[in-house]
Amino acid sequence: MAELVTIGETMAALSAVRIGPLRHAGVLELSVAGAESTVAIGLARLGRTAAWIGRLGADELGERVRMTLRGEGVEVHAATDATAPTGLMIKERRTADRRRVHYYRAHSAGSRLRSEDIPDRLIEGAAVLHTSAITLALSDSAAATVRDAVRRARAAGVTVSFDANYRAKLWEQPDYRRAVSALLPALDVLFASSDEARALLRTDTADPAALATALLERGPRTVVITLGARGALSAGPSGVVRAEAVRVSETDPVGAGDSFVAGYLCATLDGRDEAGRLAHAGRVAAYSVSAHGDWEGLPTATELADPQAAATDVSR
Repeated sequence: MAELVTIGETMAALSAVRIGPLRHAGVLELSVAGAESTVAIGLARLGRTAAWIGRLGADELGERVRMTLRGEGVEVHAATDATAPTGLMIKERRTADRRRVHYYRAHSAGSRLRSEDIPDRLIEGAAVLHTSAITLALSDSAAATVRDAVRRARAAGVTVSFDANYRAKLWEQPDYRRAVSALLPALDVLFASSDEARALLRTDTADPAALATALLERGPRTVVITLGARGALSAGPSGVVRAEAVRVSETDPVGAGDSFVAGYLCATLDGRDEAGRLAHAGRVAAYSVSAHGDWEGLPTATELADPQAAATDVSR
């Protein structure tokens, strides 16, 4: 049984090699991308067992997703939908420091995720279930699947981890707030950026500790607020814990949040205290943003264990 089970949509991803408008891109690199599968890859790279549950089209892009995740050591449980395509995202490097992401996921196979796609006893046998608000937004059936997965995890005593990922292209804030708020009492760990926390609380406060404490009162056991270059903060059984960010030369920020989640959950499985979890998460995210791609730069356990590599390759 996998220690971590994730559930959500993984898409094929095309990335422009050259900087400039997408219409002038002569070469696009093919990879895969998905919030939950990035977390699964992160755990597998760090020596943990991870599984991903999803739905893919009966097409070459779906096969690329399967091949990539399996190649990274992730256990794949993906139903094949012959009537819907695998979702696609295209990343545009508009300028040297500005990126745009275009999604083609409406009516995709991933959006048709349903509870029947969850294998028997897979969630119940895990230590952690992780999903995100992105999956909640894809469709009514995907949202129902997330709620069912969380219910099953809670009933089995499995830790429930949830990323409050907000995507404006998927839904309006009132709908987002309503759907995520309904899940908060069932969560063991909630990850949110300060912007997402403010959206959930309908507040303008800029104090991350106040945001985390207010969300804690809504039901989660631990709330982690990610602050980008300012590090992270959590509120929970250990009180309010703060962590500084690892300073790096940023190459690609896409996937930083998911990489942080992977590091945090790995440290949780390792039995580290809250300060250790935040520190470990920050180091994993630092490696990730120092390379191109959502997940390609995720570190291995050996790399993180090498203090010389950490000093020369990541910190400065």
